[in-house]
Amino acid sequence: MRILLVKTSSLGDVVHNLPVVSDLRRSFPGARIDWCVEEAFADIPRLHPGVDKVIPVAIRRWRKNLGRIATWRELRDFRRRIAAEDYDVVLDTQGLLKSALIARQAHGQRCGYAAEAAREPFAARFYDASFVIPRNVHAVQRNRWLAAAAFDYPVDLPLDYGIAPPAGERSEWPAGPLAVLFTATSRDDKLWHEAHWCAVAGALRERRLTPVLPVGNSFERQRAERIAASVAGAVVPPSLSLRQVAALIGGAKLVIGVDTGLAHLAAALRVPTIALYIATEPSLTGVYGSGFVRNLGCTGAAPSSDEVLAVAGQALR
Repeated sequence: MRILLVKTSSLGDVVHNLPVVSDLRRSFPGARIDWCVEEAFADIPRLHPGVDKVIPVAIRRWRKNLGRIATWRELRDFRRRIAAEDYDVVLDTQGLLKSALIARQAHGQRCGYAAEAAREPFAARFYDASFVIPRNVHAVQRNRWLAAAAFDYPVDLPLDYGIAPPAGERSEWPAGPLAVLFTATSRDDKLWHEAHWCAVAGALRERRLTPVLPVGNSFERQRAERIAASVAGAVVPPSLSLRQVAALIGGAKLVIGVDTGLAHLAAALRVPTIALYIATEPSLTGVYGSGFVRNLGCTGAAPSSDEVLAVAGQALR
């Protein structure tokens, strides 16, 4: 059997789709499983040994460069790559118009969410088979239930993200026990107050953990460096690739992060994870896993530093 999964973005959504690969591997050990994903997140499915081929797509970048000839050449090459295989099933677990249109470029029976279950109902018009999956369950479960419906296997398989920290990716971060703090996120209203981060980082330092604050751009670096400056021994590392971040997470004793896909990656890697919600609701898209995972806060009710430290103490015990 040949299977193509379409889940392109964002980072957290891509992480949430990893258990689908594990479920498919259990149910069809000899299957070929390919995955179409945004180029920026392609290293996530590559972490899963059950994925045979990753097909990167660059919708985000192409949208910004539609006037360039090179963009249209890349589009043509992408269509050729995704149409090169004859798949038995093309499964779109994203449920957006863009993902449905990508699925239509591939050869095979296209499956996805029914209109009443898809994030964008019009996407269902592009599938050969669609399925009604409840909306009031976590995103990880929705993905898994959709795949179980499309391939007719049990929905009660054990949860398994199927990934491990990549070997050989360790950068120059400190030796000894680490606490990784993801202080940055995509929206300002999701940020946790810097004073809270300083209090938490200081308390973790007192517990002989080294706080490490990874960043992705210059604005995030300035903020992280202000926090690190208040705590002797806290570290803001150089910019890291996604694989290096995964390796850093894998070597940590604890991860604390705001609403960011990297917190979901930590939960998938079974590192004790605390996710902080300030302007979003964690019930359907919070961190989710079989290890120590906790979602704190919700829209309009940010957790206090004392709450976070109390849960951190539980995780470290």
